[in-house]
Amino acid sequence: MSDVIKTDVVIVGAGPVGLFAVFELGLLDIKCHLIDILPKPGGQCAELYPEKPIYDIPGFPVITGQGLTDNLMKQIEPFGPQFHFNEMVEKIERIGSDAAPLFRVTSDAGQVFEAKVIMIAAGGGSFQPKKPPIAGIDAYEGKSIHYAVRQMEAVRGKRVLIVGGGDSALDWTLNLQPVAERIILLHRRDDFRAAPHSVNGMRELVANGKMDLMIGQVMSLKGEDGVLTHAVVRGNDNQTVDVAADVMMPFFGLTMKLGPIAHWGIHLHENLIPVGTETFETDVPGIFAIGDINSYPGKLKLILSGFHEVALAAQKAHRYVYPDKKLTFQYTTSSTSLQKKLGVS
Repeated sequence: MSDVIKTDVVIVGAGPVGLFAVFELGLLDIKCHLIDILPKPGGQCAELYPEKPIYDIPGFPVITGQGLTDNLMKQIEPFGPQFHFNEMVEKIERIGSDAAPLFRVTSDAGQVFEAKVIMIAAGGGSFQPKKPPIAGIDAYEGKSIHYAVRQMEAVRGKRVLIVGGGDSALDWTLNLQPVAERIILLHRRDDFRAAPHSVNGMRELVANGKMDLMIGQVMSLKGEDGVLTHAVVRGNDNQTVDVAADVMMPFFGLTMKLGPIAHWGIHLHENLIPVGTETFETDVPGIFAIGDINSYPGKLKLILSGFHEVALAAQKAHRYVYPDKKLTFQYTTSSTSLQKKLGVS
């Protein structure tokens, strides 16, 4: 087990609402660690529609999902948030009292956190990889089959079969090619959804004999005790061939699932977390739900609504983090101390 990381707040989810929580908490001298199953910040905005225009963010007539993420990252930079990407919260244990909350949070990577406050900003739940419909695939997962790249060095000198035709598949094809013994990219057709420059880079590697491109789909797997040796691939001609591979990485996109949230001891209603509108706290003191994951009368699933929820939740969080310190609300436009935190004068 890794050393326990102690912090004021653990934020579950690094989408726009989770990122803005860092800002509101940072203004109150509250330190945060963020955990997200994705490999980068931005949540749905960055993963599902990075180039899609958003029109209802105050102050921006139009901004893309990635543009909003970039701006939020710049805004929270003064507060030094710590990110833990490619991780999912598996378990939350309550080790404090109602008056003095304290929680132990464990991720699927084995990392343990202790925090006085938890803010769940997980959108509609956690992003889960879409798995290919291959019989017996579960036995290989975590050993030879991976849906995310945690460490590039883990595939050094190995034969890696990447399956998919989107940005993730092409990005990792290009990034892992210098590390792996051999990269084989498999897609069901010779037409890719990825960025043109990535597709061109892949085709150049294929033309120069530095990797392989195959058209078809994986039908079955070979190997004992979760150790992959071959993937049986059927081509468009309906012929099958054994493709030697030590590692397979399917990138078929992501789907939203409630995931482990259902087992965190928080009251749920129709897969959402009911909260009050004064502080957006759950039925467990010290645990807040902000953004699309929460539910209350009149709820609108808008990013700007999540921003409002964060501002109020941060005020209540301050009571738990600093129980003996009185909080006096200050405007950022008039407070010299706040301006100093933000690096402006």
